[in-house]
Amino acid sequence: MDKKPFSVGLTGGIGSGKSTVADLFGARGAAIIDTDRIAHQLTAADGLAIEPIRQAFGADFIGADGALDRARMREAVFTDPERKKLLESILHPLIRQETEHAARTTPGDYPIFVVPLLVESGRWVQRVSRVLVVDCPEDVQIRRVMQRSQLSEEQVRAIMATQTSRESRLAAADDILLNDGDTSRLPALVDTLHERYLALAAQLPQG
Repeated sequence: MDKKPFSVGLTGGIGSGKSTVADLFGARGAAIIDTDRIAHQLTAADGLAIEPIRQAFGADFIGADGALDRARMREAVFTDPERKKLLESILHPLIRQETEHAARTTPGDYPIFVVPLLVESGRWVQRVSRVLVVDCPEDVQIRRVMQRSQLSEEQVRAIMATQTSRESRLAAADDILLNDGDTSRLPALVDTLHERYLALAAQLPQG
């Protein structure tokens, strides 16, 4: 994907509040391109990834509604690295294709790519002008995910263990937005960053 004149990569651990922050930027005029949402669209009923997944994994991984059986697939790839690689080989090229299309067609002052595994992928850090990390303490992450997903603490910690450490994310950050519980502070924090990003975008040739 060609690097945009100015772009932001937004990331954070599970339960950090990435989507909430992205929505606030979107309300202020940024073009939000969420790779997680793209992945969900690809694996919804009639999504572009459904038939390749059916061919590779079998019909048992497709639910009665025609969408990916996420729980079954999550369990399968969590315990089998080869199956995980197979799923990624199907999804990653499609996500990249749809992300490129969204970057070309989504209107906004500047693009923000919401990428949960931005730091882990390595490539995204070079693709964007700024890396914005939404940060919160790990105990806050765990509490939020348990509340919204009805997962046990052990399950949440297992998911977190597959992601890069909080320290690694913060080390990769150009900007850090602390979302440690008081969401009433978020709009003002986003306002400050948005104004900074508008100024940076204005310094670069558009096109």
